[in-house]
Amino acid sequence: MAEKPAESSDILVSTPRDGVLLITLNRPKVLNALRSKLIGEVRAELERAAEDEAVRAVVVTGNERAFAAGADITEMKDKSAVEVLTDTRLAAWQAIGGFPKPIIAAVNGYCLGGGCELAMSMDIIVAGEDARFGQPEINLGIIPGAGGTQRLSRNVGKSLAMKMVLSGEMMRARDALAAGLIAEVVPPELTVERALELAALIATKPPIAVRLAKASVAQSYELPLQQALDYERKAFALCFATEDRLEGVSAFIEKRKPSFKGR
Repeated sequence: MAEKPAESSDILVSTPRDGVLLITLNRPKVLNALRSKLIGEVRAELERAAEDEAVRAVVVTGNERAFAAGADITEMKDKSAVEVLTDTRLAAWQAIGGFPKPIIAAVNGYCLGGGCELAMSMDIIVAGEDARFGQPEINLGIIPGAGGTQRLSRNVGKSLAMKMVLSGEMMRARDALAAGLIAEVVPPELTVERALELAALIATKPPIAVRLAKASVAQSYELPLQQALDYERKAFALCFATEDRLEGVSAFIEKRKPSFKGR
């Protein structure tokens, strides 16, 4: 999958293939530290992808040394409390977390601090055996500030989240899999390949149903059970208004492969 620089070298963006867009974080000298420019570029690219019918799923990755080893400390060190509260990156983080299409993080090496928070804001994490996850902000006299305390607790439970946030210790990929933080562990050299393969599979599914399914799973973290069940039922009913539902049923009955159009 060929990659080209976006407007700057902080990310590389592929030409969509098989319905999948690949975004590569591209600050290798600083282990893909997440400065505002990088986060803004990821947001902008996802906003374009959300409107592009050729894109049905997205994979975000780093390099063999790091997905992202955290926020850019040099950018943060002189900020005041007011500047942190009014930081424009908050809107970018919210936009990334609210991306409506399936998005997969392909993680090798360090996935720490803001990098771990970025990966957790995505739908699925595929990790190489060498991946290391953690929220080490406590070592800098601060706490996770881009969803780390909340998403980590929801993913791995209170006790393990407390251990990681309070101690700053890293977690190995196999332990992250056992804890429910990630979906798969593969050899490092196959991480991106497997993420692209999974994204391409998802891209063959009916786009409207995929979006509704993603939104319904997300609501399980936001709503009380009964309200979430009501949300799911309405989303389920909405699928019956689509041409893709008719195509899926017809293909099943006729024992052929369906061709979903997103209508």
